[in-house]
Amino acid sequence: MMRNKRARTSVDKAVVDVWEREVGGLSSRNFALRLAASEDLVLRLDIYKKLEKHRGCVNTVSFNDDGNILVSGSDDKRVILWDWETGHAKLAFHSGHVNNVFQAKIMPCTDDRSLVTCAADGQVRHAKILERRVETRLLAKHQGRAHKLAIEPGSPHIVYTCGEDGLVQHIDLRTATATELFTCRPIDDSRAYMPVINLNAISIDPRNPNLFAVAGSDEYTRLYDIRKYKWDGSTDFGLPTDYFCPPHLVGDDQVGITGLAFSEQSELLVSYNDEFIYLFTRNMGLGPNPPARSEASEIGLDDSAMEADGKAIPQVYKGHSNCETVKGVSFFGPKSEYVVSGSDCGRIFIWKKKGGELVRVMEADKHVVNCIESHPHTAVLASSGIENDIKIWTPKASDKATLPTNIEQVCFVLLISYRKREEKHYWFFFFFVINEVA
Repeated sequence: MMRNKRARTSVDKAVVDVWEREVGGLSSRNFALRLAASEDLVLRLDIYKKLEKHRGCVNTVSFNDDGNILVSGSDDKRVILWDWETGHAKLAFHSGHVNNVFQAKIMPCTDDRSLVTCAADGQVRHAKILERRVETRLLAKHQGRAHKLAIEPGSPHIVYTCGEDGLVQHIDLRTATATELFTCRPIDDSRAYMPVINLNAISIDPRNPNLFAVAGSDEYTRLYDIRKYKWDGSTDFGLPTDYFCPPHLVGDDQVGITGLAFSEQSELLVSYNDEFIYLFTRNMGLGPNPPARSEASEIGLDDSAMEADGKAIPQVYKGHSNCETVKGVSFFGPKSEYVVSGSDCGRIFIWKKKGGELVRVMEADKHVVNCIESHPHTAVLASSGIENDIKIWTPKASDKATLPTNIEQVCFVLLISYRKREEKHYWFFFFFVINEVA
């Protein structure tokens, strides 16, 4: 008589891993990697500390390369460096910006004394931490808000920026020189109302730093190769080497992109507003000349047709809501085993990268979660949103969490409630201004 085998649990797997390590079948390094990627740890994530010192929404959180310092930026125009383990603010200073700070990053290999920031004022600034003061200087300027910047992996000098003016700039801190690489424009003339693509995100491939991607107010993520740029300006560098877009969204003028991230395996993660999150591998690109919507329908460029032809289609991640703000997206785990995003319902969503299964939902803000940053070496997350604090998450819970029932319905109800609160606040402010003028 055959017995049904009991499904192996995470505890069973952990026991096997310990046994393999003890008998020499698993190296200490691989054991640590497997442990850090364990779903058991993801299910035990809980708030370890709240970092409270900002006086406005926290729009950016980022770890240094060692992972012992977290840097944050806020609507209060300040930048704070935290010892996140103790919750102590090591240093707080005014960024030099005149509007909300959107991103702050510590430059690698600088003893954590060199930082770059960008903000709603369109400025890109460099902060140098000296013995008794902090010096900030203007590096570059965008016409409109500058949402994101990207640092060349391992470089203490090279920064890329993008803005709502569609401009992408390359900055060398050694000379404080900003080179305007190109202005991102629509692929055809069908959208006369959009002369440039308002860029929200930029990301560099960690395995090949020559490649970087940008995305914004249309459906495409554009991939560029900096090696094709001639520094004397003699070439038109504005032509991407590849485009990425889910086939069913080609030609959709109702969507845009708010967040990008590369995995350590050069996979590209793309977060759409009013839509979902998609994971692309390099062979999923549409090439340097993607078809227009009419051409796409003629050649059968949609998900079902591509799947029937045996062609790879991007993995999709669903359940969250990305309608209200410019949200980032991130990987989690030593080998990018998970995908993480904030949501308009004030929750953090975590999916398995492979297969797209939603495994964890965590309440993280009373309003909206915009930023989630993964620790570079261990199972720690930092999150921020509309509230003025930063939450640090570690796998310290004694009990494993379970998924809420009807999570999509719950998020929808909370989103409607949030929009009503915002509408009420708007009308209160409107009548206040009218009365003041009268």
